[in-house]
Amino acid sequence: MRVSHETIYRSLFIQARGALKRELISHLRSGRVMRRAKNASTAGQARGQIIDAISIRERPAEIEDRAIPGHWEGDLITGSNNTHIATLVERHSRFTMLVKVNGKDTASVVTALTKQVRKLPAELRRSLTWDRGMELAEHKRFTVATNVQVYFCDPQSPWQRGTNENTNGLLRQYFPKGTDLSQYSQADLNKIALRLNQRPRKTLGFHTPAAKLEASVALTH
Repeated sequence: MRVSHETIYRSLFIQARGALKRELISHLRSGRVMRRAKNASTAGQARGQIIDAISIRERPAEIEDRAIPGHWEGDLITGSNNTHIATLVERHSRFTMLVKVNGKDTASVVTALTKQVRKLPAELRRSLTWDRGMELAEHKRFTVATNVQVYFCDPQSPWQRGTNENTNGLLRQYFPKGTDLSQYSQADLNKIALRLNQRPRKTLGFHTPAAKLEASVALTH
């Protein structure tokens, strides 16, 4: 017999009770006490109009099939006291970068992302797919500074950058909800990203994101 992951989650969140349930949930990376479906609605999130936003539907085929490195997905993780961390995940290798931001306003986010992305070699600076959050309203300034084209998900469709959504879930192991994220320096974030990038992943044939990215970059030279 085979037991699917959904059956396991159902047992944890629905059938388990009391002390047993608390003990079992404590072993989950997310630590959530409720299971949220992947297609859960994000209705109610405030979204403004991003000027000259290019839709995810206009992305080239090379981004969709993950064959070429250098295409990223990004988002913000939110903590207590209105603190945030930007997360960037490379689609080909699942390599993760964490970026300290001073605020959620577009000037702060774009400045921080630009500084981090410009450290990458040119072959890893191709595109970035982001949600509809106004924190990337100054996306054209980011593109001019980095030569990275920005694409935006459809409204209320964060699942369109599923690699980043999954990674953000893994990162909650290190940043539980309610954590004041301002306490982390960029050096701290780099150490946490390194742990994640050195973790073997089933989707990569149990290679690590770091090894996958290194191999892909070597092939482009």
